[in-house]
Amino acid sequence: MKYDSISDICRKAEEKNVRISEFVLQDQAALMEKTEEDLKHTMKTMLEVIKKSTNEGINPEKRSNSGLSGGDAYKMEQRVKAGQTISGPIIGKALTKALSTSENNACMGKIVAAPTAGSCGIIPAVLITIAEERKLDDEQLVMALFTASAVGMVIANRASISGAEGGCQAECGSASAMAAAALVELCGGTPAMVEHACAISLKSVLGLVCDPVAGLVEIPCIKRNAMGAANAFVAAELALAGIESKIPVDEVIQAMKSVGDCIVPALKETADGGLAATPTAKKYMKQIFG
Repeated sequence: MKYDSISDICRKAEEKNVRISEFVLQDQAALMEKTEEDLKHTMKTMLEVIKKSTNEGINPEKRSNSGLSGGDAYKMEQRVKAGQTISGPIIGKALTKALSTSENNACMGKIVAAPTAGSCGIIPAVLITIAEERKLDDEQLVMALFTASAVGMVIANRASISGAEGGCQAECGSASAMAAAALVELCGGTPAMVEHACAISLKSVLGLVCDPVAGLVEIPCIKRNAMGAANAFVAAELALAGIESKIPVDEVIQAMKSVGDCIVPALKETADGGLAATPTAKKYMKQIFG
């Protein structure tokens, strides 16, 4: 596979009557001249890091070196434990894990860039939350990561997963689409439903800019990870209900590429525009760097 079309991957999986993850695993094993077990072992190693990262940021005393982030995952967890969440425990737990992983990243903790460090909290939040809720095992999560990876490869090949190139839509947007794809498969959805979930999640964040305050992956990046996790659940829920994207997923990815090309440099990770240019952001910049 060239990994330049999600529709092609889904169609081939349907033709073989297998899940996307199974097709991707077989294809990658042949391409890399490795056994499927070898590739699953490598992915299992990443899964272990993912699991730890969803917990290590939940610390009320933990703060990043800049002082801009830390403690929010703990606040969210307390709200979930108190049964006070508006959207129910699943979304609340996912938000907690997204914040935890992202705050752990900001504190120089170990994370999996999925697909980037700036969007590292989305896939972990979605996968570990649904695994806890539905009692899924590691084997299922490992296979879901292959599905997510295939989506990420297509987006990287057709558009970009870099905020400096395509804005935050290319980072948190891509991660959200990857997470939505994995979530649909884990919940028994068809390859066609995976397509629609990817398209819906990406359409929801088209034009999202990359404007990190003080040039650090903290504000607004961490909270955008929480948003991306919620977006993945919404997209998967719609797709599993049989709701379709009227615009095919590959065309949505191409649109994301076009939108990214139109975004001005000040809104592409340079910290020269957007939230990074606000008076408060400039104050933080001066406090941190002088």
